[in-house]
Amino acid sequence: MSTVPEPHVFVILGGTGDLAGRKLLPAIFHLSRDGHLSERSAILGVSRDEEMNDAAYRSWARDALERSGLDPEELAAWCDANLYYHAIGKGGPDEYRALCGRIEWLEKSLDLPGNRAFYLALPPGAFPSSIEGMAAAGLHRSTGWTRLVVEKPFGRDLETARDLNQILHRHFEESQIYRIDHYLGKETVQNLLVFRFSNVMFESLWSRDRVESVQITVAEELGVESRAGYYDTAGALRDMVQNHVAQLVSLIGMEVPSSFDADSVRYEKIKLLKAISPIRPHDVVLGQYDRGRVDDVEVPGYLAEEGVPSDSRTETFVGLKLEIDTWRWQGVPFYIRTGKRLPHRLTQIAVTFREPPVCLFESVGGCQTHPNVLFMTLQPNEGFALCFDVKVPGEPFALRTLPLDFYYRDAFGDMPDAYETLLLDILIGDQTLFVHGDWTEESWRLFTPILEQESAVHSYPAGTWGPRAAEDLLARRGHSWMGLADIREHHGLPSDE
Repeated sequence: MSTVPEPHVFVILGGTGDLAGRKLLPAIFHLSRDGHLSERSAILGVSRDEEMNDAAYRSWARDALERSGLDPEELAAWCDANLYYHAIGKGGPDEYRALCGRIEWLEKSLDLPGNRAFYLALPPGAFPSSIEGMAAAGLHRSTGWTRLVVEKPFGRDLETARDLNQILHRHFEESQIYRIDHYLGKETVQNLLVFRFSNVMFESLWSRDRVESVQITVAEELGVESRAGYYDTAGALRDMVQNHVAQLVSLIGMEVPSSFDADSVRYEKIKLLKAISPIRPHDVVLGQYDRGRVDDVEVPGYLAEEGVPSDSRTETFVGLKLEIDTWRWQGVPFYIRTGKRLPHRLTQIAVTFREPPVCLFESVGGCQTHPNVLFMTLQPNEGFALCFDVKVPGEPFALRTLPLDFYYRDAFGDMPDAYETLLLDILIGDQTLFVHGDWTEESWRLFTPILEQESAVHSYPAGTWGPRAAEDLLARRGHSWMGLADIREHHGLPSDE
């Protein structure tokens, strides 16, 4: 497969929205500037604003890109050479036929071969009508390739996910559909596969025989900010668990694919989800943050946030225990916690290995040994750390846990933006890092029952690691939540920040 995209038209439906200005256009600009895109390409922004034209859109885009800290002079030339605009009005059949005509005009004017990518940078409620409108105008087919990019969320539950997939598959082949989850574009997430399958020393330990438990923490220190209107209808389960967190579970737990291609990797991820047992009510903890302190600043509780109903029961924290019924993972609990207004921003996976069967190093207080723990940090300080015991020099005999670590910033400097990786994959036709329709339905099959059941929503102070019930969830198996920072602090080591 070529790594240089063919000439194409990149159409952004929702071309004047926040996603386009904050993420998509900067990513496309960087790809173009770095020589990853063909010079014979065009970006067509589409929105309802009938007062806007090509010149006005280029001006809007320059302002948006300048806010990203890019050079104004370089931006002006790039915008004038690459950006176009089309108003779609109310999005009726005639408007979509006019959009088709505008694309064909661009292809003829720029001598393009008919390759098209359509990015639905729209609210989820607009997906069905947009897909139907495109198909009615014949935009689902062209003389070259046609690819459709769909932003998450992919439905609100199993039924709506199935409905969305049916609409998509009515007009597009699965090979044309790119369901985008920006988490999968992060270099550290991709490196989970490399870490597992290129390093036999870890892959040989990756099973119930050696692993005691797996923990996944996806923490945010922010509250709902300006997203209360969306968040209160979604909650942490829809916003984070069903997509981002479930993807991490899939990558950590999946079997070795037959090859590193899109179909093989996606097949193993789907197979892993199918093997997860139905989640029992007593293995679910929901929470909602109350007022507290984050970074030593007093912050309001969720119910006091602007735009949140005073009687809302929307969860801002989810704790889960998953059980995977496979030969590899039978009996190994996968613990998940994610939430808002936690102590700090962190995405970290902790794989705890089993302790030695016999303790050789005892002290007055009992066995001195600690389990080896592998920490995989995906943000903010991306890297890996393997914690193991060493003898402290001198007398009396004592052991201490120390990390053997690696950080991307030390080896590679700044990490590329996830959208740059994903947009380039779309344009070269690589679906490895994109979500398959069957995966979305399997994920919703797991989590929809939690949405449908009546569950207690526990309060927790902002700035803490969630409700007490989340600690009890692990304590039942003799486990506790852990982080690399906790180990460093416990042993008097400097922070990894």
